Amino acid sequence: MIADLIATHGYWIVAAIVALESIGIPAPGETVLVTAAIFAGTTHRLSIGIVIAAAATGAIVGDNIGYALGRRFGYRLLVRYGPAVRVEAGRIKIGRLLFARHGGAVVFFGRFVAVLRTLAALLAGINGMDWRRFLFFNATGGIVWAASFGAAAYILGERLERMRSSFAIATLAIAAALVIAGTWWARRHEAQLRAEAERTFPGPLPVR
Repeated sequence: MIADLIATHGYWIVAAIVALESIGIPAPGETVLVTAAIFAGTTHRLSIGIVIAAAATGAIVGDNIGYALGRRFGYRLLVRYGPAVRVEAGRIKIGRLLFARHGGAVVFFGRFVAVLRTLAALLAGINGMDWRRFLFFNATGGIVWAASFGAAAYILGERLERMRSSFAIATLAIAAALVIAGTWWARRHEAQLRAEAERTFPGPLPVR
């Protein structure tokens, strides 16, 4: 199915599917990049350079739309309905503090992890990450991701598909472990983080 779409629509379908995934819509962005790169290597009907450029462009544009949606709507919904799920103002400020410190790593490395690839831009927007900083890590991550996976698929062909499943499992396991460890650490130091977050973002939460 994906191979047929690539054969019919070429670079545009690569950019579109990667962009949809980056906005926050579950879509096979990495699969379409790898499939298009293999298609380019086996048929030479596509240029691998343009495949990589299309995927990187889709990643950057989609992430920026996801960031804008998170900043415009996600934050407001979190402030309004967060207390219903025990995410009140103090915890929202902790999220903003942690993203101010580590958001760059989340955005860059999230590009290489399936679930984070869909959520990272939304989370960056919700947590008020500075857009210029977001754009730098978003663009860098998107370009490195597209170039590394695109070139590997072009060179290794079908062998990468077998390797990619193992890599995906490993990265998901590492990401899950980091999330669990980070959650445990944040809860253990919640009082300290609350105080620091309040000093950094004093007063009531702004409503955008």
